[in-house]
Amino acid sequence: MGEFDLIARIRDRAATRADVILGIGDDAALLQPPAGMQLVVAMDTLNAGVHFPTETAPADIGWKALAVNLSDLAAMGALPAWCTLSLSLPDANTTFVDGFLDGFLALAQQHDVALVGGDTTRGPLSVCVTVHGFVESGTALRRDGAQIGDDVWASGTLGDAAAALAQWKSGGDVDAALRARLNRPTPRVALGHALRGIATACIDVSDGLLADLGHVCNASGVGVQVDVDALPASEALRIAFDGEARRVPQATGGDDYELCLIAPSNMRATVQQVAASVDARVTRIGRVVDRQGVQAHTADGVAWSAPMGWRHFD
Repeated sequence: MGEFDLIARIRDRAATRADVILGIGDDAALLQPPAGMQLVVAMDTLNAGVHFPTETAPADIGWKALAVNLSDLAAMGALPAWCTLSLSLPDANTTFVDGFLDGFLALAQQHDVALVGGDTTRGPLSVCVTVHGFVESGTALRRDGAQIGDDVWASGTLGDAAAALAQWKSGGDVDAALRARLNRPTPRVALGHALRGIATACIDVSDGLLADLGHVCNASGVGVQVDVDALPASEALRIAFDGEARRVPQATGGDDYELCLIAPSNMRATVQQVAASVDARVTRIGRVVDRQGVQAHTADGVAWSAPMGWRHFD
């Protein structure tokens, strides 16, 4: 299969939307943003052996490639609309491409995302996705709005993906529930959108909770105290890891793609009600304080520290 056959194969399976004037097949796409909306754009690259084990199923790679980008839109409170896909492949393997599209387009359909263009090339397996979404002017969630006294919340459960990766690296059996969280994260799009006007700041957990909270602290000029024993854990994680072994992936592991949000303490009931209205779980894990940086402690108040998360070039 040649390059243009590959593009045609992708185009034939991609859905469209009314605001896509011209999609896959020309030099560029023509898109019509709605009036009164700001355009939100995010991009992530996934490389084999770095962002996913090399034996990961093609459908899971496709799902994750889009999910990590939708998570960035979720953290901004935006609703997704369009995406582009740059796909580097060692060869034009139709089985891989079809499987990849199975996962990618299944998630795109869930969130009404139209694939409108991109690129294909020969090379090491690598996937780069750019997503575009909309948010009403002035309502986007950002990192720079946290205020002293605000609560810190986390959605879903933390540590599952990092725990699965640790099991895989050790060469032992990988718990199926944990591996599913690594392979197919759930972007919290509905939750992020519902939190506009409530949350003062937000970020998605991609490089590790404490590391990502550090970005919020830097942007907002505040500090955060986190109770590592309050971090929400799945039943699978509790069974597979206990005590300190569970704290490390929860506090420092990446790839969860949950939302960490900041909201005023007088909005606790509202945050929980909003989360419930979109079928999401949220847990209060800390507070914003008048100092710089992130401080973590255990339930009994003892200071806790560990490596602060993933850095690509360290």
